[in-house]
Amino acid sequence: MTATVVKNIGQLITNSDSALGIINDAALIFHNGKVEWIGPNSQAPSADTAIDAEGGVVTPGFVDSHTHLVFAGDRTQDYVSRMTGVKYSSGGINTTVSATRLASENELRHSTAQLLTRARNSGTTTIEIKSGYGLNTETEAKILKIASEFTSETTFLGAHIVPSEKINSRESYIDEIKTTMLQAVKPYAKWIDVFCDTGAFSVDEAREILQAGIAHGLKPRLHGNQLGDTGGAELAAELKAASVDHCTHISDSALSALADAGVVATLLPGAEFFTRSDYPNAQRFFDAGITVALATDCNPGSSFITSMPIVMSLAIREMQMTPTQALYAATKGGALALQRTDIGHLNVGAKADLVIWQAKSFESIPYRMGEVECKTICSGVSSPNIS
Repeated sequence: MTATVVKNIGQLITNSDSALGIINDAALIFHNGKVEWIGPNSQAPSADTAIDAEGGVVTPGFVDSHTHLVFAGDRTQDYVSRMTGVKYSSGGINTTVSATRLASENELRHSTAQLLTRARNSGTTTIEIKSGYGLNTETEAKILKIASEFTSETTFLGAHIVPSEKINSRESYIDEIKTTMLQAVKPYAKWIDVFCDTGAFSVDEAREILQAGIAHGLKPRLHGNQLGDTGGAELAAELKAASVDHCTHISDSALSALADAGVVATLLPGAEFFTRSDYPNAQRFFDAGITVALATDCNPGSSFITSMPIVMSLAIREMQMTPTQALYAATKGGALALQRTDIGHLNVGAKADLVIWQAKSFESIPYRMGEVECKTICSGVSSPNIS
């Protein structure tokens, strides 16, 4: 492959540190899909091809570490209910489960590709995709097979909720997750996740399911503390999960446990927005020494959003993040939530996942709330695949 220089960068975000590692008036060279050189524009070596950033901002591509992109059906009425004051609960998931079970692989593949294209067009170059809208062995495997065609970051979420037809045989459903489901999804899944919260799965149930997944070679992550302070964060710390996601209601002792265990806290402001819930204060997590990630939680019922710039804007406005913290959380934080060291930054040796923005400073990305255009997106893979 030829070497490419990106020249005339007004502001280069390398993420070499939590202050973003900014280099002004910069250039960058990538070769064979990796960053080979960064430095002042005036000192840039020659390369085979060139991209002119025209004074724009260059950032690492966004790392969206929490999504539910493979689904069918429509949940518009859920949104209308939330906006008219009906409190969110997890029950609407069954609506999507019914539609997803009926959808063909090609229908699901097409809708997933559309969502991924939107995500990519707003600067996302790596994405995680969960199952969780099948809730039976056949459909969970179908979802993860499709997800694995688009990303290497695939998560088995058979323990999203107990499906309606199993509501009176909860233990048998958990046994199915731990046995036949895990065997069926193992070829397609990297991670295992459980919705450990009110109306979903208890701490003891979540532990049992996650340990079964670990025994099958999957890595643990967790939905926790969205609907209440119900122990999910502490379980994530106990199992040293990669990340615990939502963390809307969380105690100081749980924050300390996450910090001690090195678990990433992934905050999902889109979920708070769509469910009209209180937002957590992100500064509590930073003050506790926790690595914070931001993600879209793109799903049809409680966060139908693919744009990481909009997520940044919400986090700054509603979670009290600074623009610097939000950009770092949406890039390097997301990478750490996936235990990846090759993405989320643009230091030498990193994967050359970068975005050139038509802006003079990175603050314009959240300031203009999804309106700043990506001039160029460079990535090791082509659309609609992400990473």
